[in-house]
Amino acid sequence: MEGEDGGGGVDWDSLAEAASGAVGALVSTTVLYPLDTCKTKFQADVQTDHGGHKYRNLSDVFWEAIKKKQFLSLYQGLKTKNIQSFISQFVYFYGYSYFKRVYLEKSGAKSIGTKANLLIAAAAGACTVVVTQPLDTASSRMQTSAFGKSKGLRATLAEGTWLEAFDGLGISLMLTCNPSIQYTVFDQLKHKLIQRQKRKAESAGDSTPVALSAFSAFLLGAISKSVATILTYPLIRCKVMIQAADPDDDDEDESERPGHSRPPKTMLGAMCAMWHNEGIPGFFKGIHAQILKTVLSSALLLMIKEKISKFTWISLLALRRYLFVSQKRIKSA
Repeated sequence: MEGEDGGGGVDWDSLAEAASGAVGALVSTTVLYPLDTCKTKFQADVQTDHGGHKYRNLSDVFWEAIKKKQFLSLYQGLKTKNIQSFISQFVYFYGYSYFKRVYLEKSGAKSIGTKANLLIAAAAGACTVVVTQPLDTASSRMQTSAFGKSKGLRATLAEGTWLEAFDGLGISLMLTCNPSIQYTVFDQLKHKLIQRQKRKAESAGDSTPVALSAFSAFLLGAISKSVATILTYPLIRCKVMIQAADPDDDDEDESERPGHSRPPKTMLGAMCAMWHNEGIPGFFKGIHAQILKTVLSSALLLMIKEKISKFTWISLLALRRYLFVSQKRIKSA
């Protein structure tokens, strides 16, 4: 099935990939959002010079929401996060699919090697980061605000300058290696698994098209994201600390947070704060929560994307035919 038609040169293959990825991101983000809020608040909490922590365990965040009767505040910033997730995954999958197709056409190769795959994924990731960074910053500030005190998207971004909306952009660009590693590992494992299933089907005389099962897609997504998360976690925590809401503006009870200090706004400042107050363990504080959340999120995303890709393509095919017929009618009128 060709990726382009005669109707305006739209890359329908890339569009189908982008739509499937965006829908998958929307569902996984919504399902796991309370865990994401707990994880983000836990990561943003830095030990003070006096050795004080507001949260000693991930569960402390959850119980704080229950204690203050603010359970729904675990969903603060969900709308912004969903907008960011939908746009970022759409841009990423569209860019990745588009760059991949262009590379294969220009190089004449039948498949993409690991190095080329990493470069393509990094280019798609960089485009995504630049487009969605203000939304990413706003959602982080909303999540790290005191429970019940989160503001709307416009009010959150209006609190600082336009440049502050891009806090952590440098780290976000560096973190483009995360999805690069993830999707490269996923694609390579998927390719090997599909090839193995094809060989088994051929030996059994079965001509049924081979496709990943939901469990296989989930498992491959979990493995690929675990590898990427472990390798890039110190940068992930730095970004959360840089984008976190100012505690002085949020906490109702200052006694709950010993030694208030404003979060660092540079990567060097975040690194120094972690090293000075928490030592080497600080670079990996909350990594268990990060792996749990990101593995589940990415696995769900890829599983949903694999399962709805066919439906998405059929829907876009119907749209393409409708647009093509409409153009013919306009021309004949």
